[in-house]
Amino acid sequence: MVLGKKGMIFTIITITLLSLFAVSYGAYNLIQDRSAINKRINTLNNFVASVEQDLPRQLFISGYRAVFLFNRKILDTGSYINDVNSSLNEIFFNGTLDGVHQDLMEDATFTATQNFLTGNAKKINANIKLLNPKIFLTQEDPWNLKIILNLTLIIEDKSGLVSWNRSASIESYIPIKDFEDPLYSTNTFGKVTNKINQTPYSVFVTGADYTNLTSHFENSYYKASTSAPSFLNRLHGNLTGDQNGIESLVNPQKLIDQGISIQYKSVVDYIYFSSGNPQRYTVPAISNLILDNEDNHLVIYNVSGVAVPA
Repeated sequence: MVLGKKGMIFTIITITLLSLFAVSYGAYNLIQDRSAINKRINTLNNFVASVEQDLPRQLFISGYRAVFLFNRKILDTGSYINDVNSSLNEIFFNGTLDGVHQDLMEDATFTATQNFLTGNAKKINANIKLLNPKIFLTQEDPWNLKIILNLTLIIEDKSGLVSWNRSASIESYIPIKDFEDPLYSTNTFGKVTNKINQTPYSVFVTGADYTNLTSHFENSYYKASTSAPSFLNRLHGNLTGDQNGIESLVNPQKLIDQGISIQYKSVVDYIYFSSGNPQRYTVPAISNLILDNEDNHLVIYNVSGVAVPA
């Protein structure tokens, strides 16, 4: 009986040890599985972060090239872009402008962007989908266009372990510096172009010193003006004042040099290239400089005390 009791105790101890081993082994496997899942989640999260960095860069490239193509079309045809956002959609999704293939867009279309991201996703055994894309241009400040791509972004692990799904609004800003001003291109038959360059001057005349105003005028620099059209408006020939507007002073000598007849009117660009002809004022100290005062230009250019009605 003593031996029987000892055998029973031994059996109980053995069962207990085996149970503990089984529980420990199961817990170990669970920890290992959880570790693998966490590692996979981290990998996918890192990929999501890279996509969120890549998309604005890709969008900037696409948008910049699209605006360049708009500029080139205006210069080549002498016509504005009738519907900027419609043309942007054609360029971005089809790689064409007015039905004509654009080599410049070969690696900058929506399909090219999607293929680039799909290739990166395959490297980590994941899938990526860009659904319901919508793209458009707008402007929120005088010196930059804003391009926006709205879409649904789906990223999932191929094993179905984890997935990531959200609506996204991707934004990039395109500086307008050095793009050609459509007003000059269309109104001079492409003979006189003017790149957008912000004026370095905030004060144009100091006392009898007209150096800044002369330089601003001769170089046709741009300054912000809510009375003037924005660059986006200029692309489709809208001369309406805009809160993000910019204006330059047309230098008549540049037109004369290209054999273009000049008009005797205010050289503020959106007035000079329009049918309007408000009261003219000359500035005796600067040859060929004619201004108007419809939008307080005499005060803005610091010549209200010297300008002479013409």
